[in-house]
Amino acid sequence: MKLLYTVSLTLLLSASVFAQKTEKPGPKDKAAIQHFKNDYKKKNYKKFSGDVVVKDNQILFDNKVIFYDKSDKITKAILEEGLIYPQLLTEFQVDKFENEDSDRTQKRFAKLQKNWKIAFDVNNIKLYNASELVFLSNDEKVKRFKILCKDPKFPNTMVYYVELTNKNAMKDTPLQDFIKNAKVTHIFQKTE
Repeated sequence: MKLLYTVSLTLLLSASVFAQKTEKPGPKDKAAIQHFKNDYKKKNYKKFSGDVVVKDNQILFDNKVIFYDKSDKITKAILEEGLIYPQLLTEFQVDKFENEDSDRTQKRFAKLQKNWKIAFDVNNIKLYNASELVFLSNDEKVKRFKILCKDPKFPNTMVYYVELTNKNAMKDTPLQDFIKNAKVTHIFQKTE
């Protein structure tokens, strides 16, 4: 009988180790829920076309680096596939700045600078604690993830909400296979 309890307890505790990390909506996710409900626009972002070099807890994309936590399988898979990379995040930041309706004076001043886009250069960031946000998608071909980001240039933690689409995915497609054949179709970023 003692053996039965031991085996049951072991199976129960180990199930969480092999489970896919998902999150339920929290108070901080309200902005993301509203964004996907009201401001969502699907785009097709390209995969990284250069060499992706994995070294210890960092991944090199040409001359740019992203650090990650080795235990974070989702972030590692997304980075290794070249779905998220520094050059993409730089382009995203520049595009976001150019298309926001905020301060026109700031935009004019920035564009007077010789290399104003350098201010948006993404490098040496750390992506970590990725989780699938099941509550944000009801389509088996679309998965949305929340990935935390620490950029040494900013004091606050940033959050990237990334949508991956895999046309060939089915309900039982394992997450690693889903990521391997996916492409990024939406990015939303906010500070936490």
